[in-house]
Amino acid sequence: MLLRENIYDLLRSDILACRLAPGDEMREQDLAERYSVSRQPVRDALLRLQREHLVTVQPRQGYRVTPISLSDARDLLRFRLALEPACVTEAIESAPDSVLKSLDEFRRFAGNHEDFIAYNRGFHTALAHASGNRRMATALCDLIGQADRLVRVSVSNLKGHDPAKLVAEHVALIDAMQNREARTAARIIKAHIGATEKRVLPALKRNAVIVEERSS
Repeated sequence: MLLRENIYDLLRSDILACRLAPGDEMREQDLAERYSVSRQPVRDALLRLQREHLVTVQPRQGYRVTPISLSDARDLLRFRLALEPACVTEAIESAPDSVLKSLDEFRRFAGNHEDFIAYNRGFHTALAHASGNRRMATALCDLIGQADRLVRVSVSNLKGHDPAKLVAEHVALIDAMQNREARTAARIIKAHIGATEKRVLPALKRNAVIVEERSS
């Protein structure tokens, strides 16, 4: 993989994992030292991340990790609500039994909050790829990664949340998909994402790094 791709992936991962938190200021030289590279691949990565709205350019000051607005968070979750059920439907209609059977690895979970974020991302990424539609899967995986950032930002308000209920929802969805029950699966995944919105948005609203609603 080219060096600039490595730096882009590393920087993007640090932003989505909130190792570089929303609102953090960044300078090319500091990032070059962080990743032990020259400034050029850092600059290239920052420009790509600017196009993805994860980085904001501050004239004569450097860059900043784009703060999360409630409007953007809501838009992201609504886009996922439109796209993920379509991926699930495609998987039910087209995926071979072996692909749907592979979802069994997500029937159980044990670990801490950080482990759950990884498990949850893995499950929803598997759903995306099970669709067999590369464009839809790519778009959904991007949304899933950015949704991780929403959960991490709101973690202080979600620490008491029990993952068992979410795992049970995953199991119910796996059952419906393996039985090729499209209507049931669509109902479950829509309710699952809707519950995420109801849980995460109020938590985000209480977090200091969230910016005001954008003007219409």
